[in-house]
This record gives sequence, C-alpha cells and structure tokens, in this order.
Amino acid sequence: MTQALSFSKLSDQWFKDPEFVREYDALEEEFILARALIEARSKAGLTQAEVAQRMGTTQSVVARLEGGRSRPSTSTLTKFAKATGTKLKVSFEAIGQ
Repeated sequence: MTQALSFSKLSDQWFKDPEFVREYDALEEEFILARALIEARSKAGLTQAEVAQRMGTTQSVVARLEGGRSRPSTSTLTKFAKATGTKLKVSFEAIGQ
C-alpha cells in the first residue's frame, strides 16, 4: 500500500528539480495575470457568471481567462476591469528586480 504525499511535500520535491523550476518560472507572467483577475473578481464579490454577463460573454470564457492559459487582448482585459469595477493598469519592470 502506497502512502499519499501532501501537496506541500510534493511541491518541495518538484522545486528541487532544476527543469521543473525553469518551466515554472517561464509561466510566472501567466500566473500573475490569472491571480490578478481572480483577485479583482473576488474583491468585487462577483461570480464568473456575473462577470461574464457584464462583459457580454460566457462563464467559460471568464474561466479560461482566470485559468491563465490564454493571452487576452487589452480590450478583453479592459472589459474585465470594467465588469469588476476596477481599472486596467499595465506596467513594465526591469528584469531581475
């Protein structure tokens, strides 16, 4: 019988693998965007379906945006911001800071 590992222990093991760390770091921007979208919606107290209705789209589109696997246009992000009562802000940061 095998013993189940906790997510924390698995995560610790994964982050010891340099290849995993490289791939994880490559996805950082997508994670940041996904986190920001989810946070904006949560702070607005809205469901994905409510945001979708305000954007004139479907809940599945909002789920894909929040899933971090798409590269939304600034137009889509602006609609999301308006739907959540927020403002889109884009910034550039020096690499390594």
